[in-house]
Amino acid sequence: MGLSKTIWSNPTEFLRADAPENPVLFFSPAAVQSVARRFLAGFPGLVTYAVKSNPSEEMIENLVTAGVQGFDCASPFEIALIRRLAPDAAIHYHNPIRSVREVQFAVDHKVTAYSVDSHSEMDKLFAMVPTQIGGQRVEISVRFKLPVQGAAYNFGAKFGATSEAAAALLSRVAGAGYTPSLTFHGGTQCNDPQVWAAYIREAAVIARSAGVKIARLNVGGGFPNHRDAAAAPDFDAIFKTIGDTARAAFGGDLPALVCEPGRALCGDAYMLVARVKAVRDDAHVFLNDGIYGAMFEFSQIGIIDRIEVLRPDLTRRSAPIRARVTFGPTCDSVDRLPGEVPFPADIAEGDYVLVHGMGSYSTVTNSRFNGFGELGMVTVLSLAC
Repeated sequence: MGLSKTIWSNPTEFLRADAPENPVLFFSPAAVQSVARRFLAGFPGLVTYAVKSNPSEEMIENLVTAGVQGFDCASPFEIALIRRLAPDAAIHYHNPIRSVREVQFAVDHKVTAYSVDSHSEMDKLFAMVPTQIGGQRVEISVRFKLPVQGAAYNFGAKFGATSEAAAALLSRVAGAGYTPSLTFHGGTQCNDPQVWAAYIREAAVIARSAGVKIARLNVGGGFPNHRDAAAAPDFDAIFKTIGDTARAAFGGDLPALVCEPGRALCGDAYMLVARVKAVRDDAHVFLNDGIYGAMFEFSQIGIIDRIEVLRPDLTRRSAPIRARVTFGPTCDSVDRLPGEVPFPADIAEGDYVLVHGMGSYSTVTNSRFNGFGELGMVTVLSLAC
């Protein structure tokens, strides 16, 4: 799987010339740079990209071109990638659980920002990470959690200290001579600005309880991409809520703000084109991509409903919608898209299924199970067909 060197005008131009048998991801550099500049102009602080959502070189390079200067990394692989592609960028190693060798790798690569949500992992950082690296004071952000609300799934099930534990951890960070900060993640695909507001208010309570003036508050990821055809994400409302709430909650002790968008930056820069393998007895639709391929995340948070269907001659199908049970290509019954997919009633074998907003958690979760999963990568000037 490698990005094509040819740049096409749009997906239909490529489909007309190639008629691919395997699924293809179409990538628009203009779309990446547009949303990145929207974040840089609107978010009231530092924007760092969550590399895990899409670590492709074309994503990183276009974000750097747009002006992104920070990256949230969760592994040595991602740290090395950013050091190679953006050597001067800020790296935040905000996976709260790391092996001893992973911590040493980060120190060797001059990473100066870490997160933590437990005393055992804090002990590890204290033992291995100096308070200054390369003349810069090391920051340790305590990650806390609240009951999930308004998100597609609960990040707090795996990470985050309770508020009481976070206050104790924050006191230890400040007492050990590191830069004390707080961080949270409200949950993926979060459209409700009040989720951020609740976390920010709680962060102020934690800081006061610990008696610590925090340097930065990282408001995490969770920023949505456009998955629901009925409504595009309202980033301006989220940015305003974050800024207004932070000023009200912290007053004169206002920390610098940081965010970690992943899917919001990469999601809408890619469109997946799959193909219909079969329509079984006018009931079930079988695609050449599915849960074991680029559509893995559908099983976690539901399908994207921004779907178009083109005939093999690339004319658009517009028959009334008929929801269908839809399977991927593997010989495994788990390979089924959730619910029933809203396809035109006359969908047929050989049709192209265009799914917008497929840039996040698609290439990285493609398993190649059963010998399927070959995924083309094509650059286009525009994703409009």
